[in-house]
Amino acid sequence: MREDIAAVNVTRTYTLAASNIAIFTFMLFFLYPKFESGRINPLLFQATLVAMGIATFSLVFATLHYYWCSLAGRMTDAERTVQARRADRFWLLGYTTMFLAPSLVLFLIGLRAVASVWLGFWLVYLFFVALHFPKIQTPRESE
Repeated sequence: MREDIAAVNVTRTYTLAASNIAIFTFMLFFLYPKFESGRINPLLFQATLVAMGIATFSLVFATLHYYWCSLAGRMTDAERTVQARRADRFWLLGYTTMFLAPSLVLFLIGLRAVASVWLGFWLVYLFFVALHFPKIQTPRESE
């Protein structure tokens, strides 16, 4: 991975992580009182927060690995490729769980029909990723 592409990926991934933290905070502000009063499913609420946590930490780790790739002259091309592939995987995990969170929130607030549509979109996304991600991630050094 070239240093300039890695630097752009740092910015992109950092922005997603920051947005995820804002959404997490927003969810806590509005949904925690309902959780406390027992008006929403506690397991689903906690699963949603875990999904948001996984997304945030995965995106932060992806940012860190992309940042390492952007440091010119500090690592060999082979090391940069390993870090970039690792970053790609962290990004995929973070993005995938971040995309799952809206359907969990919709289930949480009782909008089952809308949540089912969102979950269907997420499953289509998973299918698409399973087919195409291996082709679009950073190529191995020997490829």
